[in-house]
Amino acid sequence: MFLTLIIFLIVLSLLVFVHEFGHFYTAQKCGIKAEEFGFGYPPRAFGVYKKQDGRWHKVWGNKEIKDAKNTVYSINWIPLGGFVKIKGEDGQENSDQDNFNNHSIWQRALVISAGVIMNIVLAVVLVSVGFMIGLPHVIEDVNSHAIVKDQQVQVMQILPSSAADGKLQEQDVIYKVNDKIIKNETDLQEINNTNIGQELNYVIKRDNQELDVKLTPQFIEETGKGGIGVAIVTTGMVKYPWYWAIWQGIKTTFLWLWLIILAFYEMIKGLIVGQGLPTNVAGPVGIASMTGQFAKMGFVYLLQFVSLLSLNLAILNFLPFPALDGGRIIFLIIEKLKGSPVKREVEAIIHNIGFTLLMILVVVITFKDVSKFSYVFKNLWNKIF
Repeated sequence: MFLTLIIFLIVLSLLVFVHEFGHFYTAQKCGIKAEEFGFGYPPRAFGVYKKQDGRWHKVWGNKEIKDAKNTVYSINWIPLGGFVKIKGEDGQENSDQDNFNNHSIWQRALVISAGVIMNIVLAVVLVSVGFMIGLPHVIEDVNSHAIVKDQQVQVMQILPSSAADGKLQEQDVIYKVNDKIIKNETDLQEINNTNIGQELNYVIKRDNQELDVKLTPQFIEETGKGGIGVAIVTTGMVKYPWYWAIWQGIKTTFLWLWLIILAFYEMIKGLIVGQGLPTNVAGPVGIASMTGQFAKMGFVYLLQFVSLLSLNLAILNFLPFPALDGGRIIFLIIEKLKGSPVKREVEAIIHNIGFTLLMILVVVITFKDVSKFSYVFKNLWNKIF
């Protein structure tokens, strides 16, 4: 449990730090002053900065710094991610050329969007590295340059009221059927089709454990063949030469990005029509639990999970909702259309309302997570007491 928490904090810190670095770097390149760029969240523990004389100086604690020539680089007491304080981003206006509000709309939009872009770049890097060392992937999507190992048949979807419903789970690996090793989809389909109505023993791999499950293949009208009611796919550890791994990393990342956008669209549409939150939506507790599960599966699985988290963070941040980066872009679009910015006070109120609503949503999702993963807390309680 404690190891899971540590890994989760490291993962979350990486995602947030990369996001904030995107804002910081782009602001610098656009001539906008970043007053402070820190690892972790305030209060400040230690910082360094240049004074007007060009020399580096140290600062201890959280005291205000007024004589910094440029950015204060700090290490902060809450070791989670990072932050950047951009001059004028909080609405403070003056005539300084390095003030955020004194730059063009496209430059401000670029600075705001840079965090999202960096999260996508991080995902590309992680997936590319994954393909260099071997990443779990669907076999049918690979090309002739791929080296494939450890092929296995994995459950992707379960048909309601079928033989597998309630006995198998998505992501289960079907390893054997009656002592016959299953290497691909054809192996499983042939066994199911030739044993309709006969109970078979399926050896399932789930969370690094092997389980014996008794199932009876049935005639499936949709396929016209025997089956247990699952959609399956052949996966394996796919490795590419480094030059092909980079291209595959880019291609795979943008495919995942599109699928995540579609998933967000379906979720938002469901909320609008009153269907409520999907059961598979996870908050901090759920993500922490899944991080631990993927870490136990191995480094490459954790690598893949972190890249997906980075893409989810990118899309979530770019939603056109107040307090998010996408919401700030909307205000820039309004400024462009009307020829003048929205009053800072009004914009601040709207962002505060949006932030409050987001926090309420996080609390609701966290409550669902605690109920769903209550066994984790029970195990921790038993270990302590």
